[in-house]
Amino acid sequence: MRTRTLALTAVCGAALLGPAALPANATAGSRPAGDGEGPVTAAALLARMTSCTRISKGKYRTDASRPKATVPVCGTDDAVFWKADMDIDCDGRKTKACNRKTDPYFLPETAFVTSSGGPLDSAALPYIVVPGPSSVWDYRKSGIRGGSVAAVIHRDRVRYAVVGDTGPGGIIGEASYATARALGIDPDPRTGGTDSGVTYLVFKGSRVSPIESRAKAVTTGEALARKFLGSG
Repeated sequence: MRTRTLALTAVCGAALLGPAALPANATAGSRPAGDGEGPVTAAALLARMTSCTRISKGKYRTDASRPKATVPVCGTDDAVFWKADMDIDCDGRKTKACNRKTDPYFLPETAFVTSSGGPLDSAALPYIVVPGPSSVWDYRKSGIRGGSVAAVIHRDRVRYAVVGDTGPGGIIGEASYATARALGIDPDPRTGGTDSGVTYLVFKGSRVSPIESRAKAVTTGEALARKFLGSG
């Protein structure tokens, strides 16, 4: 739950997160649709996000220092998505990678917690950050909650994550250290991330339980991505 007051320096290439559709009652543990067809590709997911039906009442800035709000939240019947930058969220459990020395914005907590009640581990768990509820958009009204599944695309990589933290109500574009690392983006909370080219896709009504199960996020995310592409 960071409050960003300065823009983080982007170092690596663009990250994109692709949309996928999910049934409203999707739960962790679902088998991937179309077993044996190979993993869902970044290109296939991105091809479904070439246009935007805006569901946010306004737009977001990607950093507090940005003069203009340029990023809308887009929606389908089954998912929401946005294209932004990626700042690095290193909040939560204190680790060698994420602490007050490595991250000047470090907070020892996350908006959503593990099954044992502790903060999430940004260095180990791929998760994304959604803007806190505001007059622009309230993620809760779109069927999104802690543990909801997201598909994240960077270049030709697709990785699955969960909704794990919330950020400022007027800023969008942030994910955990582990998400960035999995996508090949510099995860350093001081100098990492990327300036643009990231698309975040979150499946409405989905949820991984326990939230810290990376394996369940992958299984559920792949299934929902296949359903979105109509191959399930």
